[in-house]
Order: sequence, then C-alpha cells, then structure tokens
Amino acid sequence: MKIFRRNSPRLHPVRPHLPRHLTPARRLLLGAGVLTLAAAGLPSAAAAPPADGSHSSAKGALQRDADALRDAGVTGVAVRLDTARGTVTVRSGVADRATGRPVPLHGYLRLGSITKTYVATVLLQLVDEKRLSLDQSVAELLPGVVTGNGNDGHRITLRDLLQHTSGLYDYTADVFPDPSARTYFAKRWDAYSPGRLVALAMRHEPDFAPGTDWAYSNTNYVLAGMVIEKVTGRTWEQQVHERILRPLGLRRTDTPGLSPFLPRPHALNYQQFAPEGPLIDTTIPYRPFDTGADGSMTGTATELNRFLSALLHGRLLEPATLEAMRTTVPVPADGDHPAGTGDGLGLFATPLSCGGAYFGHGGSGFGYVLRGATTADGRSTLTVSAHSRPGDARTAALQEERMRELIDHALCGEKG
Repeated sequence: MKIFRRNSPRLHPVRPHLPRHLTPARRLLLGAGVLTLAAAGLPSAAAAPPADGSHSSAKGALQRDADALRDAGVTGVAVRLDTARGTVTVRSGVADRATGRPVPLHGYLRLGSITKTYVATVLLQLVDEKRLSLDQSVAELLPGVVTGNGNDGHRITLRDLLQHTSGLYDYTADVFPDPSARTYFAKRWDAYSPGRLVALAMRHEPDFAPGTDWAYSNTNYVLAGMVIEKVTGRTWEQQVHERILRPLGLRRTDTPGLSPFLPRPHALNYQQFAPEGPLIDTTIPYRPFDTGADGSMTGTATELNRFLSALLHGRLLEPATLEAMRTTVPVPADGDHPAGTGDGLGLFATPLSCGGAYFGHGGSGFGYVLRGATTADGRSTLTVSAHSRPGDARTAALQEERMRELIDHALCGEKG
C-alpha cells in the first residue's frame, strides 16, 4: 500500500520519499512504503538449525531487537529471518489490544508498496520478451494519458516510472486531503479507477523535469499497471498471478482489489492520527490508495521471502534485466532512507554497517509498516512487520531507528 505521511508527523516510513509539495504533517500521514527489501535464494523454512547454538544465539538477538521495537511504542511486531542455517521467527507485543492475544508468527500481512516490486517484475518480464523497452515513452504506450499542466508523457520513459525519476505528482495527497481519523472513516470505502487517479495527478505541475531528479510517487506505478494491461490485454493482477504467484506456488499471496478483509490469522493494525490521540483500529484499508498496482497486495512473510529469493536468484528475470533492476540512482538521505540508499527498478539498496548493502522494498499503510530485506548474495532474508504507527514525529523517528537496527543486526549477524 502506499500510504500516508503527508500532513502529520512522519509515521513509519511508508513510501520512500514523498513529493516536495507536501507539508511535514501530511508527509507523516501519507508515507509510502519503500523498504521491503528484496530477498534472494534463501533456504526453505524446513532447513535444520545447526547444533552449535548459533541458531539460538540469532534468535535471542532478534528477540531483543523485536522487543526494542515494541518498547518504542509498536503494539505488535513479527519477524521472520531465513538463512543458510535455518529459519528464525520471533514476535513481541500483541495482535489485539483488547484481548491481548499474541501476534501470529505466520499471519497474513498487507504488503503495501511492496506490491511495486511484483509489478516491476512483470513489466521487466515483458522487456525480456521484447514486448516493451525501458526507453519507451509513456505517451507511446498510453497516448493522451500523461498531459497537461507541464506533464508530458513523451518525455517520461518506463524506466522513469519504475525508478521514480518521472517527476510526476503523487496523487495520494488528493485522495487523503485531511490527515485525520474523520477522513479515514468517511472515505475509506471510496474507490478510484487507475485512470481517475492519474487524472488527479495531472491537475498538478510535475515536481521536476523527467530524468533530472528523484522523488517517490505512487502515480508512477498506477501508470505501470496501466501499461501492463495495455500491452498484454490482461490486468496487472492477472499477470502477477500467472507470471509470479502460480509458478512459485505462492498460494497465500493475493491481489484482493476492493476486498477490504485480511484472511485469518492476522494482527490488527492501529493508527494514531495525531500526537497524544487514541490508537484507531485501521485494519480495514483506505481504498482510495490501497487497491491498485502501487500498493494493494496481501501475503505472508514466508511467501514474501520466497518471492524475493526467487527474484534475486534470477528465477524470474534474465540476468541483464535483473542487473538493470538492481542498478540504482541516489536517494536523498532523510527520515525515510539512510545515507547511501539507492533506488533501482522496484528495488532499493541500503548500506549495511558491516559493509555491502541489502536490497528490497517496503510497504506501509494506516497502522502498519512492513519491511523485507535480503543480503546482496541472497543468502539471508528478513521480513519484519510492525502493527501500529504513531502520530508524533519523535516517536516515529525512534521506531524507524529501531526497525533499521533490527534489519542491520540480523543481516550483519549472518555475514559474521
């Protein structure tokens, strides 16, 4: 999903960078997920742990970091780490504040903007099939769609869409104009067609000329979904199922569209819309930006790791195309991304304190943040879900720091 951050203190990073036209408060509520890192060939969950105690040591360290994230104010946390030495799962906090039941270790999750990695993979498969070129313009594929107010689809390429270098305005500001619980409840059942979302974005001037800068915009992936349908004659959802989910046997991953309900078991998601305000149950998604190619998928940590592993190991793309996907442009260092982060084509690369980097993409929406991460060699992959988001910038920054520490400790520990 993508999600908010727009006019309230930064909630957890949900979409990497938001457009510059947003105020700090709205950026907080309209964040978009971008750090769900890719995973590369990890061993199956059935891999046997070693007998030397390293497995229990890794579990203890991971549990401490999950507890630290809980102590920073997150209601519920779940983590899955797949490595050559086996699988470690931990959890902390509660899935339901009313009953106190624990967070399910194998629960269903909203993937949020991690959906973008699946969509980018389908589009790149079409490149492999010579049905598309990354240098083709949006106007050639979707004539008359990107135009007006300085927007020119002739100057924007498919690469620009996938890498967020198009300069296109992020439509999410228009469908969530007032960052409040009142707006969430009043408009969460509304639905917009992809064409209507793009039309909203076209009412605004672009942030910059295509290819000259970088800014995260969910509009890019709405257009990518439209391109897939134009070229194949089938929706992006159908293509994701046919090209990725079925071949990999991912039966618990779905493209639910307008359906608002997560399968059970799952943790509840809680959003604090204002500092000192109450935590609101936002497990029902916000349809205006939770139903499209930029952030609507659901799944599990097990299957997300499996997808990312297959992707990074070259099971879904030709080597040259996978390399293009992993080739990044610099991303500004801010609350969403540490210094040195780069954006590829549906994947981000983030430095590790022990050297090298991990790949991936993240997802978030009202009340949750999801991250997946994989080392560059794909031997270790991690998915972490946090099931609440605060309404004040200081707490959001602390939770983001704890999330980063958890990922870095887990992946660097496996490299050691």
